[in-house]
Amino acid sequence: MAETIRFTPSKWSNLLAEMEPAMRIASGDIVVTETLDAAGTNARGERVADRPNPMNGPIHVAGAEPGDALRVDILRIDPARGTGWTRSALSANVLDPEYARNLPPRDRAEWIIDREASTVRLEAPEAALKHLVLPYTPMIGCFGVAPAGGEAISTATSGRNGGNMDYRGFAVGCSVRFPVAVPGALFFVGDCHAAQGDGEISGTGIETCCEVEIRLTVEKRRTIGWPRGELDGRIFTVGNACPLDQALQHATTEMVVWLKSEYGLSEPDTAHLLGQTVRYDVGNVFNPAYTMICSLEKKWLPERPKTA
Repeated sequence: MAETIRFTPSKWSNLLAEMEPAMRIASGDIVVTETLDAAGTNARGERVADRPNPMNGPIHVAGAEPGDALRVDILRIDPARGTGWTRSALSANVLDPEYARNLPPRDRAEWIIDREASTVRLEAPEAALKHLVLPYTPMIGCFGVAPAGGEAISTATSGRNGGNMDYRGFAVGCSVRFPVAVPGALFFVGDCHAAQGDGEISGTGIETCCEVEIRLTVEKRRTIGWPRGELDGRIFTVGNACPLDQALQHATTEMVVWLKSEYGLSEPDTAHLLGQTVRYDVGNVFNPAYTMICSLEKKWLPERPKTA
Protein backbone atom coordinates (compact mmCIF):
# COMPACT_ATOMS: atom_id res chain seq x y z
CA MET A 1 0.00 0.00 0.00
CA ALA A 2 1.33 3.43 -0.95
CA GLU A 3 2.59 5.66 1.84
CA THR A 4 2.94 9.40 2.33
CA ILE A 5 6.48 10.14 3.46
CA ARG A 6 7.98 13.41 4.66
CA PHE A 7 11.48 14.03 3.33
CA THR A 8 13.59 16.53 5.32
CA PRO A 9 16.97 16.84 3.57
CA SER A 10 20.18 17.59 5.46
CA LYS A 11 22.17 18.33 2.32
CA TRP A 12 21.37 19.43 -1.21
CA SER A 13 22.80 18.91 -4.68
CA ASN A 14 23.71 21.33 -7.49
CA LEU A 15 23.96 18.39 -9.88
CA LEU A 16 21.54 15.86 -11.28
CA ALA A 17 23.68 12.74 -11.28
CA GLU A 18 24.00 9.16 -10.11
CA MET A 19 24.86 9.38 -6.41
CA GLU A 20 23.98 7.82 -3.06
CA PRO A 21 20.22 8.20 -2.49
CA ALA A 22 19.05 10.56 0.23
CA MET A 23 15.95 8.39 0.69
CA ARG A 24 14.30 5.28 -0.77
CA ILE A 25 10.60 4.83 -1.47
CA ALA A 26 8.25 2.39 -3.17
CA SER A 27 6.61 3.09 -6.50
CA GLY A 28 3.38 5.01 -5.91
CA ASP A 29 4.48 6.60 -2.65
CA ILE A 30 3.78 10.28 -2.02
CA VAL A 31 6.64 12.50 -0.89
CA VAL A 32 6.19 15.78 1.00
CA THR A 33 9.28 17.98 1.13
CA GLU A 34 10.23 21.62 1.66
CA THR A 35 12.49 23.13 -1.00
CA LEU A 36 15.11 25.86 -0.81
CA ASP A 37 15.04 28.90 -3.07
CA ALA A 38 17.38 29.23 -6.04
CA ALA A 39 20.06 30.90 -3.89
CA GLY A 40 20.08 28.14 -1.26
CA THR A 41 18.04 29.98 1.39
CA ASN A 42 15.45 28.14 3.45
CA ALA A 43 12.02 29.19 4.71
CA ARG A 44 13.59 30.82 7.79
CA GLY A 45 15.90 33.01 5.73
CA GLU A 46 19.02 30.93 6.47
CA ARG A 47 21.55 30.26 3.72
CA VAL A 48 22.15 26.50 3.96
CA ALA A 49 23.29 25.50 0.45
CA ASP A 50 25.14 26.86 -2.55
CA ARG A 51 23.52 28.18 -5.71
CA PRO A 52 22.42 27.46 -8.38
CA ASN A 53 19.10 25.81 -7.63
CA PRO A 54 20.04 23.37 -4.86
CA MET A 55 17.94 20.22 -5.19
CA ASN A 56 16.32 17.95 -2.61
CA GLY A 57 17.36 14.37 -3.34
CA PRO A 58 18.08 12.09 -4.90
CA ILE A 59 15.09 9.89 -4.16
CA HIS A 60 15.47 6.22 -5.14
CA VAL A 61 12.20 4.70 -6.39
CA ALA A 62 12.15 0.90 -6.03
CA GLY A 63 11.77 -1.04 -9.26
CA ALA A 64 12.78 1.75 -11.63
CA GLU A 65 15.21 0.52 -14.29
CA PRO A 66 16.60 1.92 -17.54
CA GLY A 67 13.89 1.69 -20.17
CA ASP A 68 11.12 2.57 -17.71
CA ALA A 69 9.51 5.96 -17.15
CA LEU A 70 9.09 7.74 -13.82
CA ARG A 71 5.73 9.46 -13.52
CA VAL A 72 5.68 12.52 -11.25
CA ASP A 73 2.24 13.79 -10.21
CA ILE A 74 2.39 17.31 -8.74
CA LEU A 75 -0.27 17.27 -6.04
CA ARG A 76 0.45 20.42 -4.03
CA ILE A 77 2.82 23.44 -3.98
CA ASP A 78 2.30 25.64 -0.92
CA PRO A 79 4.40 28.68 0.06
CA ALA A 80 6.75 27.94 2.95
CA ARG A 81 7.55 31.61 3.58
CA GLY A 82 5.96 34.98 2.91
CA THR A 83 8.65 36.42 0.64
CA GLY A 84 10.30 35.83 -2.70
CA TRP A 85 12.80 37.64 -4.90
CA THR A 86 13.54 38.48 -8.53
CA ARG A 87 16.09 40.49 -10.52
CA SER A 88 15.37 44.03 -11.71
CA ALA A 89 16.56 43.74 -15.31
CA LEU A 90 15.67 41.54 -18.24
CA SER A 91 18.21 39.06 -19.50
CA ALA A 92 20.41 40.53 -22.23
CA ASN A 93 19.92 37.50 -24.46
CA VAL A 94 16.17 38.17 -24.92
CA LEU A 95 16.78 41.72 -26.20
CA ASP A 96 18.44 43.28 -29.23
CA PRO A 97 22.18 43.56 -28.48
CA GLU A 98 22.26 47.32 -29.01
CA TYR A 99 19.41 47.83 -26.54
CA ALA A 100 20.87 45.38 -24.02
CA ARG A 101 24.07 47.46 -23.68
CA ASN A 102 22.16 49.99 -21.56
CA LEU A 103 20.40 47.63 -19.16
CA PRO A 104 20.46 48.61 -15.48
CA PRO A 105 22.22 46.48 -12.83
CA ARG A 106 20.56 43.18 -12.00
CA ASP A 107 19.61 44.28 -8.49
CA ARG A 108 17.56 41.99 -6.29
CA ALA A 109 13.91 42.93 -5.71
CA GLU A 110 11.83 41.54 -2.87
CA TRP A 111 8.24 40.35 -3.25
CA ILE A 112 5.52 39.75 -0.65
CA ILE A 113 3.57 36.49 -0.83
CA ASP A 114 0.13 36.87 0.75
CA ARG A 115 -0.79 33.30 1.63
CA GLU A 116 -4.37 34.11 2.65
CA ALA A 117 -5.15 36.12 -0.50
CA SER A 118 -2.99 33.86 -2.69
CA THR A 119 -1.30 36.86 -4.32
CA VAL A 120 2.19 38.28 -4.83
CA ARG A 121 3.33 41.92 -5.03
CA LEU A 122 6.54 43.93 -5.01
CA GLU A 123 7.64 45.00 -1.54
CA ALA A 124 8.85 48.45 -2.70
CA PRO A 125 7.44 49.13 -6.18
CA GLU A 126 8.07 52.29 -8.16
CA ALA A 127 5.00 54.43 -8.74
CA ALA A 128 4.02 52.86 -12.07
CA LEU A 129 3.66 49.40 -10.48
CA LYS A 130 2.25 50.35 -7.09
CA HIS A 131 -1.07 48.66 -7.92
CA LEU A 132 0.47 45.52 -9.44
CA VAL A 133 -0.87 42.47 -7.59
CA LEU A 134 -0.39 39.09 -9.27
CA PRO A 135 -1.99 35.73 -8.48
CA TYR A 136 0.12 33.19 -6.65
CA THR A 137 0.69 30.63 -9.41
CA PRO A 138 3.36 28.26 -8.07
CA MET A 139 5.46 25.96 -10.25
CA ILE A 140 8.53 23.75 -10.02
CA GLY A 141 11.46 25.29 -11.89
CA CYS A 142 13.97 22.44 -11.68
CA PHE A 143 13.33 18.71 -11.30
CA GLY A 144 14.23 15.47 -12.99
CA VAL A 145 16.20 12.25 -12.73
CA ALA A 146 19.84 11.22 -12.99
CA PRO A 147 21.08 11.15 -16.60
CA ALA A 148 22.64 8.18 -18.36
CA GLY A 149 26.28 7.27 -18.77
CA GLY A 150 27.57 8.63 -15.48
CA GLU A 151 26.94 12.17 -16.64
CA ALA A 152 26.44 14.95 -14.07
CA ILE A 153 24.24 17.84 -15.23
CA SER A 154 24.27 21.21 -13.46
CA THR A 155 21.02 22.40 -11.93
CA ALA A 156 21.52 25.56 -14.02
CA THR A 157 20.66 23.67 -17.21
CA SER A 158 18.59 20.78 -18.56
CA GLY A 159 18.58 17.76 -20.86
CA ARG A 160 16.72 14.54 -21.63
CA ASN A 161 16.55 13.85 -17.89
CA GLY A 162 14.79 17.13 -17.09
CA GLY A 163 16.55 19.75 -14.97
CA ASN A 164 16.17 23.52 -14.95
CA MET A 165 13.30 23.88 -17.43
CA ASP A 166 11.36 26.73 -15.79
CA TYR A 167 8.09 25.92 -17.53
CA ARG A 168 4.97 27.47 -16.01
CA GLY A 169 3.01 24.30 -16.73
CA PHE A 170 4.90 22.32 -14.09
CA ALA A 171 2.18 23.25 -11.62
CA VAL A 172 -0.39 21.53 -9.43
CA GLY A 173 -2.37 19.01 -11.47
CA CYS A 174 0.45 18.33 -13.90
CA SER A 175 1.78 14.81 -14.46
CA VAL A 176 5.29 14.54 -15.91
CA ARG A 177 7.18 11.44 -17.09
CA PHE A 178 10.96 11.30 -17.15
CA PRO A 179 13.04 8.64 -18.93
CA VAL A 180 14.71 6.40 -16.35
CA ALA A 181 18.44 5.99 -17.07
CA VAL A 182 19.78 4.48 -13.82
CA PRO A 183 18.45 2.00 -11.26
CA GLY A 184 16.00 3.71 -8.91
CA ALA A 185 15.64 6.68 -11.30
CA LEU A 186 17.19 9.01 -8.65
CA PHE A 187 14.71 11.88 -8.61
CA PHE A 188 15.60 15.48 -7.66
CA VAL A 189 13.33 18.48 -7.02
CA GLY A 190 13.69 22.16 -6.08
CA ASP A 191 13.69 25.76 -7.38
CA CYS A 192 10.03 26.65 -6.84
CA HIS A 193 8.58 29.94 -8.08
CA ALA A 194 5.57 31.80 -6.67
CA ALA A 195 4.88 33.17 -10.16
CA GLN A 196 6.72 33.49 -13.47
CA GLY A 197 6.11 34.65 -17.02
CA ASP A 198 6.96 32.49 -20.02
CA GLY A 199 10.67 32.01 -20.59
CA GLU A 200 11.94 33.26 -17.22
CA ILE A 201 13.21 36.25 -19.23
CA SER A 202 14.54 38.20 -16.24
CA GLY A 203 16.58 35.18 -15.19
CA THR A 204 14.29 34.41 -12.25
CA GLY A 205 10.73 33.67 -11.40
CA ILE A 206 9.62 34.90 -8.00
CA GLU A 207 12.12 32.67 -6.23
CA THR A 208 10.90 31.22 -2.94
CA CYS A 209 10.64 28.12 -0.75
CA CYS A 210 7.66 25.81 -1.03
CA GLU A 211 6.29 22.67 0.53
CA VAL A 212 5.83 20.31 -2.38
CA GLU A 213 3.73 17.14 -2.43
CA ILE A 214 4.41 14.73 -5.28
CA ARG A 215 3.60 11.12 -6.17
CA LEU A 216 6.37 9.07 -7.80
CA THR A 217 5.31 6.04 -9.84
CA VAL A 218 7.35 3.68 -11.99
CA GLU A 219 5.82 2.85 -15.37
CA LYS A 220 7.52 -0.34 -16.47
CA ARG A 221 8.80 -0.72 -20.03
CA ARG A 222 7.47 2.69 -21.06
CA THR A 223 10.54 3.83 -22.94
CA ILE A 224 10.59 7.54 -23.74
CA GLY A 225 13.32 9.82 -25.06
CA TRP A 226 12.41 13.19 -23.52
CA PRO A 227 10.07 14.33 -20.73
CA ARG A 228 6.35 13.97 -21.45
CA GLY A 229 3.44 15.47 -19.55
CA GLU A 230 -0.29 15.92 -19.17
CA LEU A 231 -2.04 19.07 -17.96
CA ASP A 232 -5.38 20.83 -18.44
CA GLY A 233 -6.79 18.51 -21.07
CA ARG A 234 -3.65 18.29 -23.18
CA ILE A 235 -0.55 16.18 -23.61
CA PHE A 236 2.87 17.75 -24.10
CA THR A 237 6.50 16.90 -24.74
CA VAL A 238 9.62 18.77 -23.67
CA GLY A 239 12.81 19.52 -25.60
CA ASN A 240 15.87 21.04 -23.93
CA ALA A 241 18.74 22.38 -26.05
CA CYS A 242 20.44 25.45 -27.45
CA PRO A 243 19.72 26.95 -29.95
CA LEU A 244 15.98 27.22 -29.45
CA ASP A 245 15.13 25.57 -32.77
CA GLN A 246 16.93 22.40 -31.64
CA ALA A 247 14.81 22.32 -28.47
CA LEU A 248 11.72 22.61 -30.67
CA GLN A 249 12.97 19.74 -32.83
CA HIS A 250 13.47 17.48 -29.79
CA ALA A 251 9.99 18.30 -28.44
CA THR A 252 8.27 17.79 -31.79
CA THR A 253 10.07 14.52 -32.51
CA GLU A 254 9.12 13.17 -29.08
CA MET A 255 5.49 14.08 -29.76
CA VAL A 256 5.57 12.29 -33.14
CA VAL A 257 7.09 9.18 -31.52
CA TRP A 258 4.41 9.26 -28.80
CA LEU A 259 1.56 9.55 -31.31
CA LYS A 260 2.93 6.73 -33.46
CA SER A 261 3.80 4.32 -30.65
CA GLU A 262 0.75 4.75 -28.40
CA TYR A 263 -2.00 6.04 -30.71
CA GLY A 264 -1.19 4.12 -33.89
CA LEU A 265 -0.75 7.15 -36.13
CA SER A 266 1.24 7.00 -39.37
CA GLU A 267 3.69 9.68 -40.51
CA PRO A 268 1.02 11.35 -42.70
CA ASP A 269 -1.42 11.15 -39.77
CA THR A 270 1.01 13.00 -37.48
CA ALA A 271 1.57 15.65 -40.17
CA HIS A 272 -2.17 16.27 -40.57
CA LEU A 273 -2.89 16.29 -36.85
CA LEU A 274 0.09 18.27 -35.56
CA GLY A 275 0.27 20.55 -38.58
CA GLN A 276 -3.15 22.01 -37.79
CA THR A 277 -3.54 21.61 -34.02
CA VAL A 278 -0.11 21.74 -32.35
CA ARG A 279 0.67 24.49 -29.84
CA TYR A 280 4.12 25.53 -28.59
CA ASP A 281 5.05 27.10 -25.26
CA VAL A 282 8.44 28.43 -24.28
CA GLY A 283 10.07 27.42 -21.02
CA ASN A 284 13.48 28.64 -19.92
CA VAL A 285 15.39 30.88 -22.36
CA PHE A 286 17.84 32.27 -19.80
CA ASN A 287 20.10 29.34 -18.93
CA PRO A 288 22.47 27.32 -21.16
CA ALA A 289 19.84 24.94 -22.54
CA TYR A 290 16.51 26.39 -23.61
CA THR A 291 13.17 24.63 -23.18
CA MET A 292 10.38 24.24 -25.71
CA ILE A 293 7.02 22.58 -25.08
CA CYS A 294 5.06 20.86 -27.86
CA SER A 295 1.43 20.31 -26.83
CA LEU A 296 -1.76 18.84 -28.23
CA GLU A 297 -5.27 19.00 -26.83
CA LYS A 298 -6.57 15.57 -25.87
CA LYS A 299 -9.85 16.15 -27.70
CA TRP A 300 -7.97 15.73 -31.00
CA LEU A 301 -6.43 12.38 -30.06
CA PRO A 302 -7.79 9.15 -31.60
CA GLU A 303 -8.66 6.19 -29.42
CA ARG A 304 -5.67 4.11 -28.49
CA PRO A 305 -5.43 0.84 -30.42
CA LYS A 306 -6.59 -2.19 -28.42
CA THR A 307 -3.74 -4.50 -27.43
CA ALA A 308 -3.98 -8.27 -27.38
